[in-house]
Amino acid sequence: MKNNDSGRYYFRFSLGQRYLHGLVIITFLGLAATGMTLRFSERGWAKWLAEMTGGFGAVLSLHKLCAVLISAGFVYHIGDILYRAIIKKDRSLFWGPNSMTPQPKDAVDLYMMVRWFLWMGPQPEFDHFAYWEKFDYWAVFWGMAIIGISGYMMWFGPFFARLVPGYVLNIALLIHSEEALLAVWFIFIIHFFNSHLRPEKFPLDPVIFTGRLTGGEYQHERPLDYSRLDKSGALEMLRTDPPPRWLQNFSWLITVISVGIGFSLLVLTLIAFWTE
Repeated sequence: MKNNDSGRYYFRFSLGQRYLHGLVIITFLGLAATGMTLRFSERGWAKWLAEMTGGFGAVLSLHKLCAVLISAGFVYHIGDILYRAIIKKDRSLFWGPNSMTPQPKDAVDLYMMVRWFLWMGPQPEFDHFAYWEKFDYWAVFWGMAIIGISGYMMWFGPFFARLVPGYVLNIALLIHSEEALLAVWFIFIIHFFNSHLRPEKFPLDPVIFTGRLTGGEYQHERPLDYSRLDKSGALEMLRTDPPPRWLQNFSWLITVISVGIGFSLLVLTLIAFWTE
């Protein structure tokens, strides 16, 4: 293992992964802003947002547009997984250090992390993905499926009314509304903290935008992954140049805007929910 690798940069996310995450950021913020405006339509801030957009009809149209775009990204992601698993026979997607599948080590890491929080033991050493990253991933995956299905059932109500009893559409409306509210709160509290606001990364972790991290960060945050790649010689294949200045500034800009919108919606929806 290299003793001093802080000056080198390595790729962590591919360009395709960064583009996909960018699509999710834009469309999720759009869905959150329009969806919460419709959910709390009687509130003054919701009426103001609707007026600025062109009315609640325009808000609904934007909501549907964002839904289609994020659905396309979801389908692409599933297709990519199937292609890699079936065509390329990449079984590491489902088990092993590079898999998003929860594994026994994640439970052990969570236990050790709690002990570390309480000053009762050392911090666990993480591999390619930490347990909270897998939790974030599956929370979004589940939300995409359940919110998406219920949303399309309402959008194409006359079609689904021929297939299911009417009360199922009422249940879909309830599920869509409450699950979407839960997703907004989860992303703007848990995911924002895990990604940017925890002490090691505050106030920003630009890796999902630049795709890069320094060797020092890699060694400190994911020592098991770093050590395995270093020993196999694969680490050098990930070597890259530092992110250009424009990309660093862009990362800051997108993060500030996203977190600002997110926290604003979080406060507005929390107040609206608890004062209903």
